[in-house]
Amino acid sequence: MSDNIGTMKMQLTTSVEGGIVRAVAAGAFALDEAKEQFVRLLDAVAEHQAVAVLFDGRELMGEPQAIERFFYGEFAAAAYARHRVIHGLSTRFAYVLKEPVLDPRRYGESVAASQGMEVKAFDDIAVALAWLRA
Repeated sequence: MSDNIGTMKMQLTTSVEGGIVRAVAAGAFALDEAKEQFVRLLDAVAEHQAVAVLFDGRELMGEPQAIERFFYGEFAAAAYARHRVIHGLSTRFAYVLKEPVLDPRRYGESVAASQGMEVKAFDDIAVALAWLRA
């Protein structure tokens, strides 16, 4: 029998302000849930024809392993590429995270960016917003 006390499934809420989808994620990081939430995020981008996404994951818990960072970056880039073809949207993604969810080496960011996604990870929300608006 497993004990799930103390773990909280990932939650994602979205809102839109000035062409930017703001997503707030909380709970325990889990790769499969993160992938599902990213697809939901892309649905919000399409619905609102958003040119930018501010992903606030400062309330996420956990310590993703390097392989999970790789798989998430690869998945996000592939899903975004399909989304871009279908909807004709070019969207920038800023992720605001705290360590250890935020990788100081930005491995997941590098994987996604190398596959054509315009994405950057930050530890400061104001800097992330400035980058999105630049």
